[in-house]
Amino acid sequence: MSTPSGGARRLGVRTALVDGEWIAGDVEVAADGTVAAVGVGGGSGAVGTGVAIPGLVDLQVNGFGGVDLRHADADGYRVAGEALAAHGATSVQPTFFGLSVDGYRDALETLAEIRAEQQGALRDGRPTGCRFLRAHLEGPFLNARFKGAHDERTFLDPSIEVADTLVSSGEVGFVTVAPELPGGLDLVRHLVERGVVVSIGHSDADDIWTRAAMEAGARHLTHCWNAHRRLTSRDPGPAAVALARTHLVVGLIADGVHVADEIVRLTLHAARGRVAATTDAIAPAGLVGADGPSDGWDVGDGLAVTVRDGRATLPDGTLAGSVATPDGILRNLLRCGADLPVAVDACGGVQRRLLGLDDVRVRPGDVADLVVLDDTMSVHRSLVAGHEVHRA
Repeated sequence: MSTPSGGARRLGVRTALVDGEWIAGDVEVAADGTVAAVGVGGGSGAVGTGVAIPGLVDLQVNGFGGVDLRHADADGYRVAGEALAAHGATSVQPTFFGLSVDGYRDALETLAEIRAEQQGALRDGRPTGCRFLRAHLEGPFLNARFKGAHDERTFLDPSIEVADTLVSSGEVGFVTVAPELPGGLDLVRHLVERGVVVSIGHSDADDIWTRAAMEAGARHLTHCWNAHRRLTSRDPGPAAVALARTHLVVGLIADGVHVADEIVRLTLHAARGRVAATTDAIAPAGLVGADGPSDGWDVGDGLAVTVRDGRATLPDGTLAGSVATPDGILRNLLRCGADLPVAVDACGGVQRRLLGLDDVRVRPGDVADLVVLDDTMSVHRSLVAGHEVHRA
């Protein structure tokens, strides 16, 4: 970054996506980690390179850069955080699944330590990767009928006692629940009262159960179109309710594998401004050659994932998360016809609104969680609170 007078630093970009509109000129970042000015030099013929956009936010990252976040230590989180930042993510929800109750507690205890370290690093001006948010628990309160790649032996009927054991860590921000299970709606209400975002997923809920969960406070549908009751003409299921009503944010694995392009287009059109695109990434995501043949990625209980042609599968062919990257998801949305402002909102803005995070629209005063893209829409630079955490 160049440093003009007053301590602000310039990104050296030619334009920025400011509050959903393109503003020509550079962006200045203040010493306090906020955006100081936009459109700098835009009328004087000054031309930088690349475009500045709000940083990307992912609600569902199981692993990345060779690291399974469920079992990661501090070094593993550092590796994953740096790799995620290199792909444009500035904030990420670690997603834990397929564990015993004690396993979830251990993973949350580690996350608490990591997040405390990250907060200290931000205060000292030395962050090294993306922010890790409070966890997304994709289990254990799921329906075995739509288990996907999960081990149903780890599933439990909804239990307020078990949930409180996990939520009491202070590190649970988001829980996927199958609300039709016995006690499911009571659990939804209880989690909402405790400030947790509840998502419907891995569920056999029909439209009645889905609406009941929504009325109980559920606000999100986990990976729409995948691992839940199917939509038919007389059985709407979770997908139709989520598309037709404005109360739910629609999670979408837009990796070009989980959902067909026309379904991506349909979802973006029907749930305009409510689609939260996600990678649902697993450990091999973000590695060089992850799209090539790769065998033996352990996802627990002896199950190995094979990666071929961008598809991560169990031995029986079941999709097992993805090897997509946050910037790859952004490019897929563009390939499906989304305008860049719409795609950027689906890869960060919707997620921030759902979680109540700081609003980042590259306006003066906004937190400088920013990404600079080159002409191929690849990540050139990532900043967290104004601190550079990746540079290509």
